[in-house]
This record gives sequence, structure tokens and C-alpha cells, in this order.
Amino acid sequence: MKNTKLQAFTPLFYLLWSDDLLTQKEFTTLKEFIISKTGISPEDQEYLFSKIDISNPPSRNELAQWKADIAKTIQNKPSIKNIFELAGSLSEKDSDIYVSESDFLKLENDLGILGEEVIENFKSKADSFTASSQTTNNFDIQKITKILDGEQAEIIKKVKTVISRPEFAYETSTDIAVYRETVYDWCKILAKENLGNMAYPKRYGGGENIADYFAIMETLSYHDLSLVIKFGVQFGLWGMSVQSLGTEKHYAKYLYDIGTLKLPGCFAMTETHHGSNVKGLETTATYNHNDQTFTIHTPHEKAQKEYIGNAAVHGQMATVFAKLIVDGHDYGVNAFIVPLRDAEGNTLSGITICDCGHKMGLNGVDNGTISFDKVIIPKENMLDRFASVNDKGEFESPIPSDNRRFFTMLGTLVGGRIGIPRSALAAAKSGLTIAIRYSDQRRQFGPEGGSEVPILNYRMHQCRLLPYLAKTYAVHFALQYLTKRFLNKTEAEMQEIEALAAGMKSYSTWSTRDILQECREAIGGKGYLSENRIDALKNDTEIYTTFEGDNTVLMQLVAKNRLSEFRKSFGEMGSLGIINYVYENAKTAIAEKNPIATRRTDEEHLLDDQFHIQAFIHREKTILASAARRIKKLVDSGLEPYDAFNVVQHQMIDVAEAYLERVVLEQFQFAIQAIEDVKIKEILTKLNQLYALAQIEKNKAWYLEDGYMEAVKTKAIRKMVNQLCWDIRPDAVALVNAFDIPESCLAAPIAV
Repeated sequence: MKNTKLQAFTPLFYLLWSDDLLTQKEFTTLKEFIISKTGISPEDQEYLFSKIDISNPPSRNELAQWKADIAKTIQNKPSIKNIFELAGSLSEKDSDIYVSESDFLKLENDLGILGEEVIENFKSKADSFTASSQTTNNFDIQKITKILDGEQAEIIKKVKTVISRPEFAYETSTDIAVYRETVYDWCKILAKENLGNMAYPKRYGGGENIADYFAIMETLSYHDLSLVIKFGVQFGLWGMSVQSLGTEKHYAKYLYDIGTLKLPGCFAMTETHHGSNVKGLETTATYNHNDQTFTIHTPHEKAQKEYIGNAAVHGQMATVFAKLIVDGHDYGVNAFIVPLRDAEGNTLSGITICDCGHKMGLNGVDNGTISFDKVIIPKENMLDRFASVNDKGEFESPIPSDNRRFFTMLGTLVGGRIGIPRSALAAAKSGLTIAIRYSDQRRQFGPEGGSEVPILNYRMHQCRLLPYLAKTYAVHFALQYLTKRFLNKTEAEMQEIEALAAGMKSYSTWSTRDILQECREAIGGKGYLSENRIDALKNDTEIYTTFEGDNTVLMQLVAKNRLSEFRKSFGEMGSLGIINYVYENAKTAIAEKNPIATRRTDEEHLLDDQFHIQAFIHREKTILASAARRIKKLVDSGLEPYDAFNVVQHQMIDVAEAYLERVVLEQFQFAIQAIEDVKIKEILTKLNQLYALAQIEKNKAWYLEDGYMEAVKTKAIRKMVNQLCWDIRPDAVALVNAFDIPESCLAAPIAV
């Protein structure tokens, strides 16, 4: 270029051509700009026009030279802030060029160029904080693992060792018959290791340790989830129903064989027309006085037992839930042991079993339907801990109330609603480990002139995964709390524990569903490959949201439990009483609703754990009181209570969710308070803050409507969530590694 002043146009040429297509509008805009500048000779004008000729684009070498000239100029003069300054430096005249700064700004606007952003893109990689963020080791990973495993560390380590053996290599056959047999063989190995009978009394070969049993279920969930469910059906549902609902004669006859897998069995509760509504089951167990037997019968097709694990292939017996009929009187649902097959696997007379076939997931579990055609069983096959028929043929029960007896019976089975959310939690941990490890390695895009950047460095990617990581840690400690309460339960608090278990089952399984979907999307096409296991985790846990109780139905149960404390006051509680209830356990709520608090946005306040818990409590109490007030108003207006509850069902879900979020946050905070290691406490505190603020952000519409926060505060919370994700990013890989999932179980090539 003869005239060095013309070098001022180099940035414009490069920016236009580097987009691959110079539009007619851009050509016209730039040509008119050149014509408008005085002092450019006709010869120079023709030269400039030749560089923006759509029919004659620059060569690759020329384009590369322009880019190199620009990069070199910026490197030699880092103070350059905009294209005007860059143009001056390129022309070697600084300010002595044809164009003024205001002219350049107008041209940038006409061409749709952001000058400052262009300059930043040319800065070196070292100047980019996005590119420079990387994984670090700021704490002892094993110390977090020890905290997570708690008192069950020893049994967890044993299970991880077992499922890491070569014989536990994943089954890759698409033949479900092959898959089912592999899973059955795995269960036999676990039974030989005395893991299946862990919860049974020692005198029947068991370990008499329910806490360890729950830990076994959760740890097995790092492996194949069909194994977990098959294991849970056999040793949990089938075995524990005998232990919880039966008496000594049943223990002596069955428990040892169940625990060793000599006697595979089923848990036959669900019917085609009755899933969650156990009271409505239609299978009958009619007592026969003449020979002291029961006749188990399926009255019609829709009363068949459906989706029964272990039924299609392996089950030899089942705990069958049926209506007890004595002398024509219906005594409600009770439990009975009914033989299905002989020891050789032949289906017995009167039993019809059909295979449910291929499912969305869990195809290593042999689900089936069972129908009974007047099947006769002996009297002693009634599981009679809570109800029995005496020698005179009379119904007896230590619990006189039919309602209370029914719920007491179901209450003994609440363990399933602890095992399933813990299994779901493990699946979420696996998904997050795969996605976060991959995101730390996968590089894409980057600053101009620099290397590509790990996708975990991008704020949006962090905001997709890290709040879920925080939530997973929070749910872990909440489920530990639930487990401890269940193990140390008293009769007086059983109703509350059952509601909490129902709620945490819903909260954890819904969380896992959402986490695995986000993990799948966050790792792109790699997440769609079966070899990376997200598909199996997603498909296998999909059913978790509806078995052991449909989540939405369970959340209604939770809400009704929370409303029960209002019931005695429904008839007399006025508005003042409800308002007082709202603030009873949120003493700072009134103060926090003053204008200063609702607009407070300083970092110290936003990260304060007391602000977090009080915000959660306020929401919980206010939503609960609002639902109670609405039900009372509907009932007072003449509506039947059943109809009133139906009208407010959507609010009931909010009641349950607000309660559960408060419990989860509270238990996470309590767990952190007990930690002494400073670095561990620091990173877990950040996770706790992220969980709390992410939930507040999710519910910001409610807080704004309630007047608890103003827009300036919810915006500040959104910004703080973003910042916490950035702050946690360097520790994200270490935090998932702390789950200590065996590499053979992760088995995802992208997570190495």
C-alpha cells in the first residue's frame, strides 16, 4: 500500500471480509463513506474500492496479513481501546488520518460493529479471565468423601469393591432375557457377600443394620440401576414386608431363604386400576372357616397385580395385598404370602403371569402382571402383625381403628421411600460427575488469537450445572437427616416422618430427572451416546418419579400433613391468628419486610445464612397459611372438604415444596456447622449459598408478589448466583470426585 494513511481502513476491510460475506448494504455504506472523505485522491479511492469489490474478494493470504497487522499493532500498543485508535496506529500517523473519531463511531454504528469488543477479541489469551480459569486442588477430596459417607464408610467401601470386580462389567446385550439373567446373577453375588440380608435379624442370618442397608442401596446405584431395583424388590420390598408385617413364624420360615436368594419373591400391591390408592385395591382374600384357608382371587382383569418386579421370570412367592373378607364383611387391605412358582420355575395352578415386556428403562428387571383364580393358601400365610383371624374365625387386631391400622401397616414400608430417593441421588451424582469432568476437558471457542477454552469456563455452562451440584450436596445431607430420623423414630412422630419421606422421595427424584436432562444437553452429542451412560441413567430413573408413589400424589400427602396442625383451628382461626402463625417461627420476617431490607443488596447480606433460612421459612409459613385460609373459606361457604382440597391442589404442591426446600437448606446448614476443616467448610459454604440463592431466584416471582423483596434485590441475587458459579468452578471437578464413584461404574469414556 503506497499511501500509509490508507492503512487506517485495514480494520474495516478485515472485519467485513472475515464474516465470509460482504453484503451489498455494507459495500454501499463503506463506498459512500470513502467518497465523503476529502483528501483521498481518485487513485487512492480506486484502490480502496478494489478492496471492497464483492466480485473480487481478497485472497486468504491477504486476509491473514490484515489480521496479523492488526494483532501485532494491538500487541505493541495494548492501550488501544477502539478502532479509531487502531486505525491511527496502523497508518503510522496516529491522529493524522483522513477520518475523525466521530466519523469512525458513526461508521461502526452503520456497519453494526462494536469497536471495543473487536479490540478485546484481539487481546492475547493471557488477558482473558474466562480463558485463564482452570481446575485447582484447594482442599483434601478424601475429607469430603469421609463427611459424605459418614458412619457407613466401611460398608460403602465394601460395596464399591464388590461392584468394581470384573464380573460386574456392564451387560451390553440388547436381549432383555440375557440382561435379566445377568442382573439376577449379580444379585446372587451380593447375597453371598451378605449384603442382601443386611437389615434382617442376626438370628436369621442378617446383619440387623438398616442404616447399612440404605447405604448399600445408594452405593449400588453407582452401578446398574436394574440391579438396584431387583436387589430392592427381593431384599427390601419382599423381605422387609415379611419382616415388617409378619410375625416370628414367618421370620423363621422365610427370612433366611429370602436373604440368601434361595427364595426369590415379589411385592404385589399395585393393580391396573389402583396404583397410589391402596385402599381401593380389589383383589380379595376370603377366609374359609371349614378348612382355615384363604382364597386369593382377582375379580376382574383391571384388578390384576401390575408392574410387579421379579414376577415375569424369577419370583416364587409374593406378598400380596388384598381385601380381607370374613363372613361377607370387608376388613380392608391386609397382606398375604402367596406361592407363584415351584422350585423349578413352573407357574402354579390358579396363577396367571404375563411379562410386561420391554420398558423405557430398567430392562434388567422382570416386571410382570399377576392374576389369581381362586388360589387357596393356608391361614398361617396371612402376615398377621397388625391383624389376624383367630381359631374361631374372628377378625382380631391390636389396633381397633381400621384407618389407623391401615396407615400403621403402610408406615412399616416407608423404608422404600428412603431407598429410592437415595438411589436417585446416586444417579444424579453419576450424571454430574460425567458432565462436569467432560466440561472441564471439552474445549470450544476462545479469545481471538488464543486457544479454545474449556466449556466449563463459560458462565452459562456453569449456571446449567453448578446449581444442580449444590442441590445434590444439599439433598445428600437432607436424606442423611431423613434416614437418621427414620432409624430413631418414635410412634408419636411417625406421621411426620412418613410425610417427610414421601416429600424427599418426590424432591430427590424430580431433582434427578432434571439434573440428568441438563447433563445430557450440556455435553451435547456425546451425551446421546449410550457409551457415556447418561441415557441409561435418564431412562432407568424416569420411573422413580412414579413408583413407591406418584410424586404429585405424595406431595399432596406432604401438604395435608403440614395442614394437619391447622385442622383443630379451622373453625375458629381468624385472619389475625393465621398472620401470627406465619411469623411465629420467622421472627425477623417483619423487620425484613421494611423498605431497607427488601432493597438490601450488599454481599454480606446476600450471602448470610440467616437471611437465607428466614426467607425460606417466611415462604413456607406464608404459603401454608394462605392454603389453610383458602380451604377454610371454601368450607365455610358450604363446599365439602374433599371438594375444597381439590380446588386448592395446585397450592398444596407449593405448600409441600416450600416445606421441603426449608428442610433441605436447614440440614445443609447444620451439616456445615459441624465441619472443622476450614477449607472444606469454605467450599461447602459456597455450595450452600448457591443452593439457597438459586432457590430464591427460582421463586423470585413469589417473593416479589409478597413484597418480601424488591426487583433491585432479586436482580442482585441473580448476579450473585452467577458469581458463585464462577467462584465454585475451579473446585467443581474436585467436588464431583469427592463422590468417589468407582471408575468402572462411571464407565463413560468422556469422563476419564
